[in-house]
Amino acid sequence: MPIIDAHVHLYPPEVERDPSGWAEGRGERHWATLCTRRRRDGRLVQSLPTVDQTLAAMDAAGVERAVLLGWYWETFETCVWQNHFYADCVREHPDRLAACATFHPQPGEKAVLAELVRAREDGLVGLGELSPHSQGFGIDDPTFRGALAWAQDAGWPVNIHVTDPDSRPFPGRIETPLRDFVALAADFPRLPLVLAHWGGLLPLREPAIRGRRNVYYDTAASPLLYDSTVWGRFFAAVPASQILFGSDFPLNLYPRTSVSAEMAQFAREAEAAGAPASLLHENAAALFFRDAQSPVDRGV
Repeated sequence: MPIIDAHVHLYPPEVERDPSGWAEGRGERHWATLCTRRRRDGRLVQSLPTVDQTLAAMDAAGVERAVLLGWYWETFETCVWQNHFYADCVREHPDRLAACATFHPQPGEKAVLAELVRAREDGLVGLGELSPHSQGFGIDDPTFRGALAWAQDAGWPVNIHVTDPDSRPFPGRIETPLRDFVALAADFPRLPLVLAHWGGLLPLREPAIRGRRNVYYDTAASPLLYDSTVWGRFFAAVPASQILFGSDFPLNLYPRTSVSAEMAQFAREAEAAGAPASLLHENAAALFFRDAQSPVDRGV
């Protein structure tokens, strides 16, 4: 069964050469806290593969296509830098990769919307992974809301990071109140809103959200967060048409084992859990692998 991985991160070569120094120079300390620390066994919490290494991991996992997600950067300049890099990746591998733009509201709505229009013209097809709570602004920020309104008009899906309120502490952990995502789903009813990491189990905690057909949930980092019963519990509450397979590659998903091909291991886990074709392929194909040059630019 062909698979689309809807939650993959990728960085240019200069990041791999000196991750901590790069982050310090860019003012991206939160990313450094999350992504450059080592586990007790000495392994990095995530690797920093090249584009070719990412494609090789996809091949090993039977992943036909992947959606590259940006990061919730602390500066607008870093967002633009990653958006350009992703445009190059998509141009080089249009049959394998789609990519989402990211932004920070620092420069104001006019500059942010201009960047989103430019990114769309460059072939990007959505927004995310965003995290207002990690980036230091509220969901009532007018520039953030203006960007979501633009995405809603453009038919762009928006992926937002969610932290389970009951998850264990770890360096860089940020609270993301679940009520904020309930509010966003209601305020932007036509926006395809993808809540990462099973949405922090939001629909299991707030049954009212289950009626929102514009809300999707991805499975990113599942082996780190939950045991295998999460699949069945989620299937009982949410239609498979609203769940996307996502690995959070290149995050180390199995720190207690010596698994190297982690995307492949997680793909096998999804299939063993009975994930249907809609979850593994069709939902992400409909959201992300479409003509990126469609609708309106809201006058920018």
